[in-house]
Amino acid sequence: MGKPMGKYAWTATVGEKGQIVIPKQARELFDIAPGDTLVILGDTKRGLAIPPKSMFANFAHAVFKTELEEG
Repeated sequence: MGKPMGKYAWTATVGEKGQIVIPKQARELFDIAPGDTLVILGDTKRGLAIPPKSMFANFAHAVFKTELEEG
């Protein structure tokens, strides 16, 4: 039995300053480059998530579109 298509798992160690290093394979797969800003979402029951950049752009577009419609 292989892993599900498009599903990945990595580990990262948290340093003394609370920083983590995103594994190279993950950075390459999700086009994460030095200087990029990432959004970290948290849910006390489900944990942390770092969505892809494209998802953040869609989220920001939806927020501003809603704001403009209401304003």
